[in-house]
Amino acid sequence: MSILNEINQNMQRGKAPIVKELIANALEQGIPAKKILEEGLLTAMNVVGEKFKNNEVFVPEVLVAARAMNAGVEILKPYLIKAGVEDKGIVVIGTIKGDLHDIGKNLVKMMMEGKGLKVIDLGVSVTPEAFVAGAKEHNANVIACSALLTTTMGEMKNVVEKVKAENLNTKVIIGGAPITQSFCDSIGADGYSPDAATAAELALSLC
Repeated sequence: MSILNEINQNMQRGKAPIVKELIANALEQGIPAKKILEEGLLTAMNVVGEKFKNNEVFVPEVLVAARAMNAGVEILKPYLIKAGVEDKGIVVIGTIKGDLHDIGKNLVKMMMEGKGLKVIDLGVSVTPEAFVAGAKEHNANVIACSALLTTTMGEMKNVVEKVKAENLNTKVIIGGAPITQSFCDSIGADGYSPDAATAAELALSLC
């Protein structure tokens, strides 16, 4: 089995220490960091994302795989910077004002990072102003808002309106348990996705 396959398999199983060791070996063998990232880590995260979408794995498995991926990316970062590998896009993510739930948001963040996107996490109970400020500061392609409470959904409309008022070229995508496509259409957001893996694909396509 090739070392990239080994990295891929171990990452899917969430074996962070083994992943780190294998990446160090791969770098020593002269395999480019970009290739390790794409064929070792990102493809593995995509497999985990697909399985999650199909209910073949669950949140704990996704979390350990993501942890292994982050450990691997940390090692690769200096090499990727040296090689001038660009992020595929920048996403500002947060849970909407009044809502303190973050498990869904954290999953989406991991899936987006698994697609090679740079994700700026603004945390929970984020105001529309803070989303816009974050998007400006980081020159973000996409703002991703999540809500778990029906009472906080209305704030998403305020985010969309703020982005339009500021003439930002940033797309707004929304998600969370109470959110639907028709709600997305009604507030003029650029996209909705029902789960974390689809949200990552949507964000990538908008970048």
